[in-house]
Amino acid sequence: MAEMSRRDWLKGAGAAAAVAQGGWGGIAAMGAAPAKEPVLPHGRPAKGSRHFTSAAVDALIPRVQKGISDRALATLFENCFPNTLDTTVWLGSFDSKPDTYVVTGDIDAMWLRDSSAQVWPYLALAKDDAPLRELLEGVIRRQARMILLDPYANAFMHDAKVAPLSWADNDKTEYHPGVGERKWEVDSLCYTIRLAHGYWRATADTLPFDGQWKEAAWTIVRTFRAQQRKQGKGLYSFERKSAAPSDTLPLGGFGNPARPVGMIFSMFRPSDDACIYPLFVPANKFAVVSLRQLAEMATHVAGDAKLAAAALELAAEVERALELHGKTHHPRHGEIWAYEVDGYGNALMMDDANAPGLVSMAYLGCCGMADPLYRRTREFALSEANPYFFKGKAAEGIGGPHVGLNMVWPMGIMYRALTTADEVEIRQCLRWLRDTTAGTGFMHEAFDKDDAGKFTRSWFAWANTLFGELVVKLAGERSKLLTEPLG
Repeated sequence: MAEMSRRDWLKGAGAAAAVAQGGWGGIAAMGAAPAKEPVLPHGRPAKGSRHFTSAAVDALIPRVQKGISDRALATLFENCFPNTLDTTVWLGSFDSKPDTYVVTGDIDAMWLRDSSAQVWPYLALAKDDAPLRELLEGVIRRQARMILLDPYANAFMHDAKVAPLSWADNDKTEYHPGVGERKWEVDSLCYTIRLAHGYWRATADTLPFDGQWKEAAWTIVRTFRAQQRKQGKGLYSFERKSAAPSDTLPLGGFGNPARPVGMIFSMFRPSDDACIYPLFVPANKFAVVSLRQLAEMATHVAGDAKLAAAALELAAEVERALELHGKTHHPRHGEIWAYEVDGYGNALMMDDANAPGLVSMAYLGCCGMADPLYRRTREFALSEANPYFFKGKAAEGIGGPHVGLNMVWPMGIMYRALTTADEVEIRQCLRWLRDTTAGTGFMHEAFDKDDAGKFTRSWFAWANTLFGELVVKLAGERSKLLTEPLG
């Protein structure tokens, strides 16, 4: 879609859809009245206003709904699962190849992390849906170009002619036209590997993995190596004039000191908040998994033995460093994974609802759900020993510093449900998710623990499609949970 029509949609039909979902983005939605109706509204855009229609997705929705006894939960699934396709994708071409631009929802920019997570739930349907497969190919190709433009950036604009995000316009960092924001986050590059690997495994299609993709893959490995900071601080630095300390980096923009022990320095978390200690454990765990996936693709798809060897060597080094430096001891929970460390013996004990985090490590394949160390860590994160775990009248769950205290993130509740075999726990998570949309029928970024009518971001596609992914997974693996009354 052309730039003008894309922006027109965001201002016009997009605004109407957002209003139907309970308000327009950001904290402007704060104060919406909580829902009292037992049935949630059907909130998908009209067929003619949807950005993309997948026959496979539209066929799956009623099949899954038939197995859901709770009407509100069924409506919530219908609204949320296709939300990324309905409202956030723009299809085009670049060099005569598919090109897909994916906004987060109410922010007109494409995050490497968010875009990967937003389309992830559709991978399993792509093999038999050629248009959907082409859309996903377009995401992978655009992400490769984004990485080659600037591997340290977290968000990108539609094209080089569009100014950066308003809050990033005066950042003190090396700016490249087309970059929306330049916060260096290890997980951004991990997510692109996860999507590429998942696409390849789901479809067996190798079309996106050309010379450009291989060059981007090498760029990822080299960037990770540079950010081990064995040869000094490196070239990346970032400073922003902001009242929020979490929006900038101290010490000349290079972040707080940490010892180069083999882990990869991450200046920001997946929340886009600055790390306190730059050795961010969940992202490094994610990097180990991603690098091994990259090595598999380098061997079987790209035919590059050197790339495979470089990825495997780095994965092994990061894994050894995590074993030596990534753990800490909690007085009640015993040995657990730290959230962040500095390599000098200091550790931060907390968890954040964004992924990767401590709870979501099992979801991302960084460990098994039954792993004793993970179980202790998860128990810590889902307790009041975690300073960002909140209990209230509306729900309980993990939040984070990004939107402040006492704000529960629905994504945190979803990762909780996705990382347990306890059906009582899963059922409770489903009830919280169903009952905290403030009557909008869509997920939000966060809501007040005591009043779900006070929420942020009414149009947040990652949370919507992640909820859809959870329901599809339960329909396939624990269908009884959905067929029985939810209560």
